Amino acid sequence: MQRRQLLLCGGQAAAAAASAAALSACTIRRAEESRASGLPQVRWRMATSWPISLDTIYGGAVTICQRVEEMSGGAFRIEPFAAGEIVPGLEVLDAVQARSVECGHTASYYYIGKNPAFAFGTAVPFGLSAQQQNTWLYYGGGNEDMNALFADFGTMSLPAGNTGGQLGGWFKKPIQNLASLQGLKMRIPGLGGKVMAKLGVNVQVLPGGEIYLALERGTIDAAEFTGPYDDEKLGLAKAAKHYYYPGWWEPGPTLMALVNRKAWSDLPKEYQAMFSTACYEANLGMLSDYEWRNSEALQRITRQGIKLERYSDDILKAARSASAEIFQELADADAGFKALLERWRLFRRDTRRWNNINELPLAEFDDSSEGDQPGDQR
Repeated sequence: MQRRQLLLCGGQAAAAAASAAALSACTIRRAEESRASGLPQVRWRMATSWPISLDTIYGGAVTICQRVEEMSGGAFRIEPFAAGEIVPGLEVLDAVQARSVECGHTASYYYIGKNPAFAFGTAVPFGLSAQQQNTWLYYGGGNEDMNALFADFGTMSLPAGNTGGQLGGWFKKPIQNLASLQGLKMRIPGLGGKVMAKLGVNVQVLPGGEIYLALERGTIDAAEFTGPYDDEKLGLAKAAKHYYYPGWWEPGPTLMALVNRKAWSDLPKEYQAMFSTACYEANLGMLSDYEWRNSEALQRITRQGIKLERYSDDILKAARSASAEIFQELADADAGFKALLERWRLFRRDTRRWNNINELPLAEFDDSSEGDQPGDQR
């Protein structure tokens, strides 16, 4: 774990040095408390779906491991592993289910082949914003629904990261209209991939670390991952020059910590609380981190001559229509999916009604012609 911490945290050395003494004393005290309370030494491994180069999304997994170790005074330690180090990035659920590892950090929509309702745990097309997704998971019964699904695979889930609203992918050629999508080979997972398939796209599902080479070598014609910061890290701007928005398939995607249920039940309740708290911190912290990093990365990307382009209305309308068709097809085929979809739609209706009053009018109001905005600096 030390190797990963050094790679991820080198830029924060000054802040870390300032707090090192306090953290050391706190860790020693907690270690003494753990021994005094008779809590056991526990060692876990965490498989992830992310390359180590993505310090924000992989960093969410590292945050969980660090915080658990700190809170337990070193008694409960989890070692994170990048995609491919112990299991392939798209097989994290399988590894956790088999208890090859005790826990994982992944996106539930990678596993819609096992149950299409897993898509709701990450994001669905034209779905919830990051704030709405968190509200649904924490207070709207969403995580209870996800855990009911994961129970069939001997696992449980906790929200453990969110990238915020994403962009709409990188394309080697301009996508001028709906016809431009026909026959295109694109990396896009989840129900968004199923929608694109309905629109004529040849959909591919690849882990993040494999996207650049596939795009650069022409194995695929287009790809989406998250947003400017991660996409820049993956080198996608070197392989394609047309960057589209909005990312209608993932308006607020959640990442999940998956835990083997038997491993969880073997934990002392104190350690369960520590793990849950660390996941909560990683979830909210990652969202803020991406908001900051994406805004800066977008400026760097556009200065390189990348064309930032909006999807045409005919594509967006066709995608929305295809999304509704897919929802209906899945609901007709699976009563469990239908019941979850109905609950989710009720939540979306109510939260959008509120957001349309408290957020949307201000976002739509543009008084740029009246001069500088409050807080603007020149």
